[in-house]
Amino acid sequence: MVIAMKPMTKNLWREIRASKGRFIAIILIILMGCLIFVGVRAAGPGLNESLTTTVQKAKLSDVQLMSTTGFTRKDVKAAETVAGAQAEATKFTYVTGGRNALAVALYGYDRQANLNQLTLRSGHLPRSKTQVVLDYRAKSEYNYKLGQKFTFGKTSALKHRTYTIVGFADSPQYIDNGLRGAANVGDGTVRFFAYVPQSQMTIPASLLSVRFKSLQGHNTYADSYKKARNQKLKQLKTVFKKRATTRSADLYQQALAKIAPQQAKITAAQKQLQQAQAQMSQASGGQVTTTPEITAQLTQLKAAQAKLDAAKTKAKAQTKTTYTYQDRSDLPGFSAYGESSDRIAAIANVFPVFFFLIAALITFTTITRMVEEARGQIGTFKALGYGKWAIAKNYLEYALIAAIVGGLVGSVFGNETLPRFILALYGQTIPMIATVRMQWASLALALGFSLIATVGAAAFVVRRELQEGPAALMLPKAPKSAKRILLERITPLWTRLNFNQKVSYRNLFRYKSRMVMSIIGIAGGCALILTGFGIRDSIIASGTRQYGDIVKYQAVVSLKGQAKKAQAVLADDSKYQSSTKVMADTAKVRFGDESVASVNVFTPKTDDFSHYIHLSTPQGNAIKLPQQGAVISQKTATLLGAKAGDRVSVTITGGKRVSLKIAAITKNYIGDYLYLSAAAYHKAWHKAWHKAATSNALLVRLAHQSDHQRNTLAHRLLKSGAVLGTSFVADQKATIDNMSSTLNPVVMIFIVMSGLLSFVVMYNLTNINVSERIRELSTVKVLGFYDREVTMYVSRENIVLTLIGIIFGYGVGNALTWYILRQATTAQVMFPLTIHWPGYVAAAVLMAVFTGVVILVTHKRLQHVDMVSALKATE
Repeated sequence: MVIAMKPMTKNLWREIRASKGRFIAIILIILMGCLIFVGVRAAGPGLNESLTTTVQKAKLSDVQLMSTTGFTRKDVKAAETVAGAQAEATKFTYVTGGRNALAVALYGYDRQANLNQLTLRSGHLPRSKTQVVLDYRAKSEYNYKLGQKFTFGKTSALKHRTYTIVGFADSPQYIDNGLRGAANVGDGTVRFFAYVPQSQMTIPASLLSVRFKSLQGHNTYADSYKKARNQKLKQLKTVFKKRATTRSADLYQQALAKIAPQQAKITAAQKQLQQAQAQMSQASGGQVTTTPEITAQLTQLKAAQAKLDAAKTKAKAQTKTTYTYQDRSDLPGFSAYGESSDRIAAIANVFPVFFFLIAALITFTTITRMVEEARGQIGTFKALGYGKWAIAKNYLEYALIAAIVGGLVGSVFGNETLPRFILALYGQTIPMIATVRMQWASLALALGFSLIATVGAAAFVVRRELQEGPAALMLPKAPKSAKRILLERITPLWTRLNFNQKVSYRNLFRYKSRMVMSIIGIAGGCALILTGFGIRDSIIASGTRQYGDIVKYQAVVSLKGQAKKAQAVLADDSKYQSSTKVMADTAKVRFGDESVASVNVFTPKTDDFSHYIHLSTPQGNAIKLPQQGAVISQKTATLLGAKAGDRVSVTITGGKRVSLKIAAITKNYIGDYLYLSAAAYHKAWHKAWHKAATSNALLVRLAHQSDHQRNTLAHRLLKSGAVLGTSFVADQKATIDNMSSTLNPVVMIFIVMSGLLSFVVMYNLTNINVSERIRELSTVKVLGFYDREVTMYVSRENIVLTLIGIIFGYGVGNALTWYILRQATTAQVMFPLTIHWPGYVAAAVLMAVFTGVVILVTHKRLQHVDMVSALKATE
């Protein structure tokens, strides 16, 4: 059975078949715009939701408590008095082990445990007392294998030192395979974690993990989660404030019980001596009498009592219970992951929008041109008696089909592919369960913009065209009258141009709207490509500039006592160059209602500080530490909203607060810093609090070292007993480089998609140009122009517009990159606007290549133009 179509419906499908190239181009532009818009905007939520799903499945604790005296079953029950809390006590410590005595985070494995579940990569969990499961990083980075023996250090508090490796696993407490935190053993940097049966560890449980049932429905990075968690944490602190007093008293009584027999002996001996003295006094008629033996015994008893009192005081200090609280943001890599997804979300709020606006603008132009070209057809339908709505519907449906197909396919494809691709890249360092939900709000916005750019354009132009009568519509639109252009007024230059060049320049200015749209399209595409390179270069530059131009030292050594012993160890190292003593502290800085916590405070003790940290203004002028006031880092000043000359409140560790004047603001990209000269510190803290600046760290300059050499040096420094730990700049730089590498694929997606959009835009605009001027080009061919000359008749304009578009694109690209980087800045990292010359060259070359391809396609099309049909009279 054949269903007969209405004439207007036939005309619609005939129009689509007749203009397949244009119809497909419209769909492609809309598709790419929606794909990038929805796909990139879905990436940030996808990363957060995937990690949330992963940690919820592994039952990661919401809060962790560390105790100085360990946890008991009573502590677990106390934690579970908070509504919805599930608590587990775990044995945990930092030890050394394996080859090169690396720092390892050691946990006790309990098969009955329910929280912080391991995810096996290979092997099995411990089944006997001599088995150990290692971090998967131990396999991937340090080449440990199943069945090998793993030996822990002598001070590891284990019943056995050597265990058989039976499995490799991931832990939700370490979401980033590149970060494992810091420790007070080994070289100070934890390399991987290990799990042995809990019964093998001879220490009390020092870690209490708490998970709240009511928090599991929240996205772990959402403000709602943080707010609800803080409320639970507050309740938990209230419970353990009381528990600390009870726990301390119980432990102190236990300690006194051990001392009690000795105290009883001393008390009994003192009583006996007192009785002996009393008897001697009675015998001597009431005179106080003693003997050398009694005196010696009394002296011994006093010494024993003093020793016992000292033991009591020591027991009092050792049994004092204090708790340290951690939430998920304190876990290694957790905050960095959140900041990384925030950066992608920030980029997604700018880059795809700009991308989509360019796509929508070109689509709007294409639809407008299509309807204007159909004037004759509209006039015919009107003459045949069709109503305005029936005529308009023909073109509105054409635009609607293109918008729906391109918008839906692009949105769904973008939502399902780009986030998963990015997740797969992150999964190489962060094992996650991919969770990508449809971003309905973004999809609705994309479809809305698509309909405005297509159906809106068609409705606007059709309404305008339908105002004219059928006779006027069936005649071609009168061409714009030619006018003299500015170039013609420059006679010496104009006379040197040949005929073809003069025609091209006249046509450029004759069709101003087409010229503007072409420049916008080319500049937009060039800007998007340049922005992709700029984001990548700027992220890399933050680490390069921080650890190349500003930070000149290679390690920070935290001192336990005098610096001489540590400096002696350093001097024996072949890579050692020099060191300087500083007072390193952390502080909270407040200005008005804004504050920044954990600001690093450096006070040098010598005048060679500039050899270790180069301080300079954002304009590049060197800064010398002033005798009064402080130098504050640029990022910190931005967060506070402060400028040079303002006074800020600075509270250092221990609660000592002073008011300091900002003498200067120094360039800085990573972290928050405040620098003081020794004189400025003395005036600020010594006068107010009598606190002197004592050296507690060394900034060390070293020649290039391997990982093994850094590890060896850190071991030697710790072994000396004069050092608390060593932090290497190379490890910090590796973290920044890792962050940059995770964003590289995202940036490459931007560059590739921007290139594709640029090509489609240029092809589409050239196609419109040729369609509009087909009679003119046919006339040129009839006049005897060669095919190559006819092509250049149009393409010369494209070349000029491409050059102009590239120049404008450079400016727009820099502005767009600057804005995106500003949005992507986090509390710890700011990105300098950096676009290296390969980015400019690549953007220009790509635009030139696209122009060349479009010219080639246009050339092939113009070779087969039907001149007779094009020149037929329409009167």
